[in-house]
Amino acid sequence: MQERSERTRRRLVHAGAEMFQRNGYANATLGGIAAAAGVTKGALYFHFASKDELAEAVQQRGCALLHDAVRALREDGVSPLQALIDITHWLAWTLHEEPAIPASFRITKECGGPGPRGPAGARPVIVDFHGAWISAVSTLLRLARDAGELPAAGRRWESAQALVAAAACGIETMSATGMSYAELQGKVAALWALLLPSLVAVGREREYQTEAEYSGAQAVRIGW
Repeated sequence: MQERSERTRRRLVHAGAEMFQRNGYANATLGGIAAAAGVTKGALYFHFASKDELAEAVQQRGCALLHDAVRALREDGVSPLQALIDITHWLAWTLHEEPAIPASFRITKECGGPGPRGPAGARPVIVDFHGAWISAVSTLLRLARDAGELPAAGRRWESAQALVAAAACGIETMSATGMSYAELQGKVAALWALLLPSLVAVGREREYQTEAEYSGAQAVRIGW
């Protein structure tokens, strides 16, 4: 019974993510989400008391996927800077393949953080995927600095950190325009080809892999 309940909850989170991604928070309806998940509205309310709770569950799913991907890369012995490059390619892939990721970005943008209530009376989001993404990028960048991978950026650390964070956020913005994965993948690689020479010692940019194309096996390996 518990396993069946967990399967239902996962279907609801997935259907909610697809609906939030496609229609936005304000226009997504619990009835539509229940129908997409193939369950009754009563079954939905058994798991989630409100649309707010379901939106938070979607964001939690996105954050868990991100944290698992970063942890898997680090456990595989990937250097912090290469892990940062890889996680931006992971983002490009999941923005197309895992609805919880683009939905989490959209929920954060539409419902906001602490402060005024979001659209249609939604309370501010408690889980902030956008903040989690920036935190992951900043943490990997600091680890790369501490590991001695970024000597060229040391003298202007705050500028380098701001530039990398802004570039990482731009991946989601480009994806939201409807760009294909292949095109987005190429733009992420081009982005790192430009950034790396300003971050690492002269000539060391060749030590890093700036291109990536994820397959199903790789997707599983780094946690989504």
